[in-house]
Amino acid sequence: QVQLVESGGGLVQAGGSLRLSCATSGRTFSNYAMGWFRQAPAKEREFVVGINRSGGRTSYADSVKGRFTISRDNAKNTVYLQMNSLKPEDTALYYCAASPAIFSDYIGKSQTTYAYWGQGTQVTVSS
Repeated sequence: QVQLVESGGGLVQAGGSLRLSCATSGRTFSNYAMGWFRQAPAKEREFVVGINRSGGRTSYADSVKGRFTISRDNAKNTVYLQMNSLKPEDTALYYCAASPAIFSDYIGKSQTTYAYWGQGTQVTVSS
C-alpha cells in the first residue's frame, strides 16, 4: 500500500502561482511513476502531468505545457507540481497518484495505470 497526501491548494487570482505537494508513505517511492490528475465540476477526471521513477522524464497535457512543472524528491518521498500563470479553467480538484512502474522510463497517462490515489486538493482560480 502507498498512502498519498496532497497539500498546497487554495484560491488564487488568474496569473498567479501555486505549488502542490504530494507526500507519500508505505512502499518504496522510487518504484513508482507519479502523476497529477484533475477533475473540474461536472467534468471527467483528466491527466495533467506525469513523471517517471527517477524524475528524468516528464509528460504534460497540452493545456498545461509551459505553465506547470512536475518534480520529485525521492529522498523525501514527495512529488511536486509548480503551477504558474494560472487560468480560471485550471480550477479543479487536483489528485496525486502512484503507478507501479516496472520500466524506469515509464509514465502513465491513463487513470487505470495508477494504483494509488490521494484525496485531492482544491485549486480555485478567480478571474
